[in-house]
Amino acid sequence: MTRRQVRVVAFMVAAFLGMAAAHVWASGVIKLGVVTKPGSAQNVCAEKFKEIVEARSDYEVKIFHSASLGTETEILQQVQMNSVQMGIITSGPFDVFVPEARVIDYPFLFANSREADAVLDGPAGQALLKALERARFKGLAFSENGFRHLTNNVRPVHGVDDVKGLKIRVMESILHKELWRELGANPTPMGWPIYTELQQGTIDAQENPLWVIWNYKLYEVQKYMTLTGHVYSAHIDVANLEWFNALPAQDRDMIAQAMKEAAIFQRQWNRDNEADFLAKVKAAGMMVDEAPDLASFRAKAAGLKDLDIYKDPRVQEMLQLFLNAVAKIRGQ
Repeated sequence: MTRRQVRVVAFMVAAFLGMAAAHVWASGVIKLGVVTKPGSAQNVCAEKFKEIVEARSDYEVKIFHSASLGTETEILQQVQMNSVQMGIITSGPFDVFVPEARVIDYPFLFANSREADAVLDGPAGQALLKALERARFKGLAFSENGFRHLTNNVRPVHGVDDVKGLKIRVMESILHKELWRELGANPTPMGWPIYTELQQGTIDAQENPLWVIWNYKLYEVQKYMTLTGHVYSAHIDVANLEWFNALPAQDRDMIAQAMKEAAIFQRQWNRDNEADFLAKVKAAGMMVDEAPDLASFRAKAAGLKDLDIYKDPRVQEMLQLFLNAVAKIRGQ
């Protein structure tokens, strides 16, 4: 074999090995934390993500569910430390880490799921995911909790004046605490789950999407529900930023794409089941006000943007970005 032929063969072998290497996935265990139990919205997304990733790569996704890692705030702290690589977390607790995150939960921001999808999947949502990097989170996608509704065990709530004095559990979120204080309730930040606290009367009320009220059997310890839809509650699906950035490029792309597909799957699951969840809690005996005086809630919540929690220039800028995006969708 001539010297030239040797060089050609060597080149071809190197090229083949290079192509082969390009299709070899890194391997390892990806720890993913959620606070909820199997069958819940976060878990639907987590399990779909696991299914996609393990079908497309050599990674193993290990899901830690049912608050086995602690509250959502504690899971986020573990993601920051990279003791857990990923989390599917309700948007509310993020505002302790990155104040701009509270704009997602701005009361009555979105009129429906279509608006939420268009804004969160568009430039405004991507700007918010980028902002999470300051706290060492890589924002990947938005799945959903859904529109939040009020339940309580004291009295029917039709208008905002009926909320006065209710001891209500809220997420570990500055925004949610201030919102319910503004509405006249007595908010108590508390991790999840809260069935025992409701059962024992430690708290009178709580607010959550329909799937939570059904899956966690809150109808057993809450007599009244009001379809306030006061906040669209997203899940922000995140990874540890340093861990994610250290992955091979093709792995990063695969993981990001898998989470986007899992989020879209889960959002549809939630919406497909909402009517059924409502019918079930009513059949279980909850008294549901399906047409409350939302104008009274909106009027009282309108003062929220003037509070200190929105005075940070970065928060103001993000809120305006979101408001402008909603206005554009509505043709205003």
